[in-house]
Amino acid sequence: MKPKFLFLCTGNSARSQMGEAFLRAYAGDDFDVFSAGIEPKGEIHPLVRHAMAEIGLDMAGQHPKHVSEFLGKYVFAYTVTVCGNAEEQCPQVFLSMGKHLFWPFEDPASVDGDGEIALQKVREIRDQISGKITAWLQEQGIQPARAGG
Repeated sequence: MKPKFLFLCTGNSARSQMGEAFLRAYAGDDFDVFSAGIEPKGEIHPLVRHAMAEIGLDMAGQHPKHVSEFLGKYVFAYTVTVCGNAEEQCPQVFLSMGKHLFWPFEDPASVDGDGEIALQKVREIRDQISGKITAWLQEQGIQPARAGG
């Protein structure tokens, strides 16, 4: 049985969704990967979907979910909060099970501007998340299945 891995943020529309997609692509044979938010938005941010598709990661099937959907159903070996708000607001049951990691990233969903400028910022955050997951996997002795974006 694969260890379960949960990415948590506030809206579950950007950072945690990217984390889920990257970890599934890089080490889906090693982990069951999930993401959730404490105040989930209605949909994944369009620029996030676009930036991930640019590097060949299709987020089809992924959608924002409330963290309560997992309460009492799963035991997570790893829980990663990717924003300070989730770190402070997340139910302690998730932060006290397994290993808790705090990997704060700027929120792509709150990027100011439009068009190419906003997309470039989302790409930067995407690449930071990819790099962090790749480095963490290597620290665990797991070679990522594909090169990061």
